[in-house]
Order: sequence, then structure tokens, then C-alpha cells
Amino acid sequence: MIRKIHTDKAPAAIGPYVQAVATEEFLFTSGQIPVKPETGEVAGDTVEEQAEQVMRNVEAVLEAAGMGTGNVLKTTCFLADMKDFGAFNEVYGRHFTSCPARSCVAVKGLPKGVLCEMEVIAHK
Repeated sequence: MIRKIHTDKAPAAIGPYVQAVATEEFLFTSGQIPVKPETGEVAGDTVEEQAEQVMRNVEAVLEAAGMGTGNVLKTTCFLADMKDFGAFNEVYGRHFTSCPARSCVAVKGLPKGVLCEMEVIAHK
């Protein structure tokens, strides 16, 4: 059985998708961008500020599914500019101490002009 995951502690979906879907064993999140769920505004102007908000949003979705960062098997990270890789990595490393598998790519653009986005696959 597939169930939809939703929490008010992460930004609501702005299209025909959900924050995450879960099976009995796995969780697949939609991409989380650095939007503050309380205001709908982008958090900060630097990649560090935005990465912190992305991590908070991902952690909120994981928590809503009864999981934490230690359950994450794989992350996919999107950067607007690969020059931000080091700064993003610094924030990422503080939150993902279990060192899951990861892909990190630079993309031409991200929603709302943000600097970073992340999706995860986790196992219960």
C-alpha cells in the first residue's frame, strides 16, 4: 500500500504532487527547496542559508513518516551553480552524518530561483 506523506512543517506541494510517498519499507520525497513553510518565502540569499532550510524541510518530511536522516539511503542534490558545492557540502555534512549515497548536479534553474534543492530515498 502506498500512502501520501504531508506535514505543515515543510512547504506544501505547489502542483499535482505530494511532499512524499511511502510504502511499508521505503519513503520517496519530492524535491525540497528552501522555502519557509510558515511564510512561503525563500530562506536567505546564500547557499548556506538556503541549504539549512532545505535540510529542515527534508527532516520535517522524514519525521512525518516516522523516520530521520539516519534512515536515508540516497540523496539527490541540485545546485544552481557548482561553485556552491563546497558550501552546500558543509551544511549537508552536519545533517547527514550517516553518509548516504548521493548524487549532486548543477542544473540550469530551480523553482523560485533558489540555489539548491534535494530529494531523498529512505528505508524504514
